[in-house]
Amino acid sequence: MKEVKPIKEGKVREIYDNGDTLIIVATDRISCFDVILNNTVTDKGKVLTQMSKFWFDLTKDIIPNHMVSVDVNDMPEGFRNAKFEGRSMMCKKLTMLPVECIVRGYITGSGWASYQKDGTVCGIKLPEGLKESDKLPEPIYTPSTKAEIGDHDENISFEQSVAYLEERFPGKGEEYATKLRDYTIALYKKCADYALTKGIIIADTKFEFGLDEKGNIVIGDEMLTPDSSRFWPADVYEAGHSQPSFDKQFARDWLKSNDGHNWTLPQEVVDKTIDIYHKGYELLTGSKLN
Repeated sequence: MKEVKPIKEGKVREIYDNGDTLIIVATDRISCFDVILNNTVTDKGKVLTQMSKFWFDLTKDIIPNHMVSVDVNDMPEGFRNAKFEGRSMMCKKLTMLPVECIVRGYITGSGWASYQKDGTVCGIKLPEGLKESDKLPEPIYTPSTKAEIGDHDENISFEQSVAYLEERFPGKGEEYATKLRDYTIALYKKCADYALTKGIIIADTKFEFGLDEKGNIVIGDEMLTPDSSRFWPADVYEAGHSQPSFDKQFARDWLKSNDGHNWTLPQEVVDKTIDIYHKGYELLTGSKLN
């Protein structure tokens, strides 16, 4: 049987052309600070794919998504094996909009660092006196440009996102930028409210959108996974310091506090990361990973 080859490889995902659809495969690679680490995290790709499916199903009343199927039996023969099972999603082809749509409901990470300097996050003035990990009065939308592998995304204001999209889609910049912002906030609010009922705070996340063949905006890529979001356990949440999390923050923290790591995690950090991904998935979806 002929080996299937990806047409594009990202930090974590591989993309295969399937004629009028794409097949997106989430690997067990892990990236931190835009660098692919030397370790793999068992089942991570399955968690990313199955969690995205869960959220796509939950939010299709707000916006259509690119998912066609996660069943490898719906895919070409080369995908019907253990290597691809559970981690592959057949998707509609979209013209992707080159903006990462970031939404923050709590102040943490780079947002907290920025706020400490001048009281703003990505140029947005916030109330005085906020503590680290505080809930914001309202979620804020802080878009960024989408960088190639090896480059860093660049934060831009909403107004800059209008100009950025106008340059690439003449006559559509304001419409697209406004829709991206409004969809991002609406999706975050619905999903954050849902997650809270399961004992998880979604501190922040990012979405990516594209255009379908009719020019409609559709959500693509991944959705509310531990790779694209900060998930905090609600039962121990307390503002004033950083929070434990159900995402790769544990791996990021280890890298930050250990010099000379050469982008390699010790096995116990990998094992803890696997456990965190599994626990977050089970809490949010109410089921064990297949």
